[in-house]
Amino acid sequence: MISRAITHSIEKHLKDEKALILLGPRQVGKSTLLQQLSSKFATPITWWNGDDADIRVMLSNTTSTALRSLLGKAKTLVIDEAQRIDNIGLSIKLIIDQLKDVKVIATGSSAFELSKHINEPLTGRKWEYNLFPFSYGEMVAEHGLLTEKRLLNHRLVYGYYPEIVNNQGEEEIRLKQLSDSYLYKDILTWEKIQKPEKMEKLIQALAFQVGNEVSYHELGQLTGLDNQTTEKYINILEKAFIIFRLGSLSRNLRNELKKSRKIYFYDNGIRNAVINQFGPATLRQDIGALWENFVISERVKFLAYNQINCNQYFWRTHAQQEIDYIEERNGLMNAYEIKWNPKSKNKFPKTFLDAYKNVETKIITPDNLHEFLL
Repeated sequence: MISRAITHSIEKHLKDEKALILLGPRQVGKSTLLQQLSSKFATPITWWNGDDADIRVMLSNTTSTALRSLLGKAKTLVIDEAQRIDNIGLSIKLIIDQLKDVKVIATGSSAFELSKHINEPLTGRKWEYNLFPFSYGEMVAEHGLLTEKRLLNHRLVYGYYPEIVNNQGEEEIRLKQLSDSYLYKDILTWEKIQKPEKMEKLIQALAFQVGNEVSYHELGQLTGLDNQTTEKYINILEKAFIIFRLGSLSRNLRNELKKSRKIYFYDNGIRNAVINQFGPATLRQDIGALWENFVISERVKFLAYNQINCNQYFWRTHAQQEIDYIEERNGLMNAYEIKWNPKSKNKFPKTFLDAYKNVETKIITPDNLHEFLL
């Protein structure tokens, strides 16, 4: 069983009074992780699932008395897919405040839905973690750096979803099933989207534009959606852990792009599945985009799992000068160019270096990827 990077951090909080909230897309191993940790839970343990209609009814509007009756002697309550339950935050708050001997652990596959229900009721009462598809660091820990380096081309195409990693030879069919069942059915159910074919077109358009600036207006023209609906759908996709946005750095220069954004997928395999492109990485015309998406998405996992908070940007001017990725932490800035060719000798724009002092610069290639992600 592949060890997850956040296991130790979660273990530290199993004995305190706060709820544990584990967020992440379906099929990344949230329930599996909790099963692995269950030997450390206080017993008896009760497992409920928000996908079950009777659980949703019982927890939607309840009282502490009813909850005590439902839980009996349970010392740990695990609620999977908690975002499906109306007012779940209030139910968890009642348990924390009134049933102090019960530890609550909840999982959710939509940050938007779950946060909407829990953020206010559980202020100061929860520890929150994100779980993603397997990370580069987790796989290196599992079978070593050399093996993972040899598998890099494979990862660029098929990604890191546990089901894909654990079923070699069936990657394409499983990715298509995963993307079809998760990307469309769940999201359309959550938000009652009336035009699913346009959502599908939008996801495909975003997949083709990885690494490029994204214009909501242009996306709307491609998909037949207005700007407001396009932005709403992108927000839903982001809260469902399918994509994430990277904003542009703009502080000093008149010709910097000020309100631009790039959009990346959390997983390369999902990105390739929505456009049905599984050709070998080394033969792909979009290898630059695949590499950039992989490096930045893996860096996002690395920062989250190591609890490193920083501002993340890209930088570009109207004169087409650009830097792929920038991190700013504690007043210090690091700028990165992400290049597939290890022999790349890109120079960082003098305009940027003159405007932003004391910046560390580095080019990330397959040769030094481990230094960036481990």
